[in-house]
Amino acid sequence: MNPRLNILYRGPLESCNYDCAYCPFAKTKDSRAELNYDTKCLNRFVDWVERQNRDIGILFTPWGEGLIRKHYQAAMLRLSHFPNVRKVAIQTNLSCRLNWLQEANQDSLALWTTFHPTETTIRKFVRKCERLIELGINFSVGIVGTQENFNYASELRHLLPPEIYVWINAYKREADYYSPEDIVFLNSIDPLFDLNNQVYQSLGKACFAGESSLSIDGEGNVTRCHFIKKRIGNIYESELNDILRTENCSTVHCRCYIGYFNLKELNLKATYGDQILERIPKLSK
Repeated sequence: MNPRLNILYRGPLESCNYDCAYCPFAKTKDSRAELNYDTKCLNRFVDWVERQNRDIGILFTPWGEGLIRKHYQAAMLRLSHFPNVRKVAIQTNLSCRLNWLQEANQDSLALWTTFHPTETTIRKFVRKCERLIELGINFSVGIVGTQENFNYASELRHLLPPEIYVWINAYKREADYYSPEDIVFLNSIDPLFDLNNQVYQSLGKACFAGESSLSIDGEGNVTRCHFIKKRIGNIYESELNDILRTENCSTVHCRCYIGYFNLKELNLKATYGDQILERIPKLSK
């Protein structure tokens, strides 16, 4: 079998059932035709994955909320049972029903969940997390690290079992946003907060993106990562070995976890192991 590969898939789906103020896709509605097209793209991608003679990890990073859609649930279940898929994970607000996960391969399906305080209550969200634990599904829990969310972050950490990793997405839109006391507090909740609370100088740095990690859109177009828009191939037109290549980063800064987790100098494989896609460090298990 060929070397391991991580794929970040983002299809045309843009619709979301939440109305978060900071998100451009809040309360966006896809038409029936757009949802049908997204389904077609997703199913074609799943069929392609099944044919690969390669160990593959997949993280779905939809602009909208995928798991309220039956075709995303079906894709996750199907992929979880492929022998060549070591991991399939998705970023989700966890607003969907969860009984469908009873059919999942618990060893390979995982969730990257985010709590949005303006859209649901913390008690409802935690009950969903408790159900995931009952179902044997691995997951992480996160929240945006704005100051108005500090109390929610603290409550999440208090209500969830200690083995569930709670991460804080650092708010980087304002310089010097956090006081030293804020940073101590946030590190008490997320021991990896300092890792996220910086903008990495990435230009010219060695990176796994393009070498063993790719971003793929609904048409099968490939870029090295979500933050480098140069197309390097298409999975439906070329073999993977003709697309993959080692190349240093071409962007000045790397700000987001799904970008910097590929920076070789950070060696985040040592921190997250085989749970890097669902954002669960080894220390939480």
